[in-house]
Amino acid sequence: MNGGPSGFNNAPVTKTFVIASSIFTIFSGIKGGPDKLGLSYQDIFRNPRLWKLILSVFAFSSTPEMMFGLCLLYYFRVFERQIGSSKYLVFILFSVIVSLLFEVFAVALLKDPSANLLTSGPYGLIFASFVPFYFDIPVSTQFHVYSIHFSDKSFIYLAGVQLLLSSWKRSILPGICGILAGSLYRLNLFGIRKAKFPEFTGSFFPRLSWPSMGSPRGATTRNVTGSAPSHAGRHVERISAPMAPSTEPPQDAIATLVSMGFDRSSARQALVQSRNDINIVKWEINPSIVRQGDQSDELILMTRSRPGNSS
Repeated sequence: MNGGPSGFNNAPVTKTFVIASSIFTIFSGIKGGPDKLGLSYQDIFRNPRLWKLILSVFAFSSTPEMMFGLCLLYYFRVFERQIGSSKYLVFILFSVIVSLLFEVFAVALLKDPSANLLTSGPYGLIFASFVPFYFDIPVSTQFHVYSIHFSDKSFIYLAGVQLLLSSWKRSILPGICGILAGSLYRLNLFGIRKAKFPEFTGSFFPRLSWPSMGSPRGATTRNVTGSAPSHAGRHVERISAPMAPSTEPPQDAIATLVSMGFDRSSARQALVQSRNDINIVKWEINPSIVRQGDQSDELILMTRSRPGNSS
């Protein structure tokens, strides 16, 4: 399934979180026991260890869990591109804190001091992200295998199930707590979906994270919704030609293009040019063509240049 342009373009918060999770997991493995980071009743209530509580949010308990978890975090960077880094940082903090509170409450109910009840890792954030993934990311392709219906979203769900069952009971509980946290965010508890950090945080995280592989220095990246368009003068000049009247593009088609990394305005313009035929727009997106330059402009220009579309 296409999660947008490759790399962490327009997703600095996700990039920082993925790097931090990788470092903490490797560091814990070198120290000899990421499996010991799991939380228990004793760690929380009898002998509180704040460092272990914080470390358990980032470090996975095994290499397979880290592989599946980081792949899912990498895919879910699409949400940061949709809502912006300032709001996505709020989503991360809300998901981690609320899911952690649910986990502490569950451990308090079970009261089993003899075993680690919860595995470590950013399960709260990962499984909270499945809530907007289910509601906001449309299905673009469907196929059948032995009369069983699948879609392009099925692979993400299968990776999530694998991670959820990786440590059996120890991983199922954090996963459920993450889904509950994501559901509360979806319900806009206390107006949380309107909250965001100051805009300077968008420039703070790129300084912390490493440069994206394969992104030439100085290359123009696609715009996040609400950000100023790159090369504004050239962008306005190219789309200033009058367009044939058309119906308003459907929101699910716009959401599909936004999930591929294009800003909302350019996605809408491209759908108008293609008479709301998303298959034409997706057919025209050739990765070898849009790899460099102002890709949001390219999306509109390629769609307008297709025979049969008005210029």
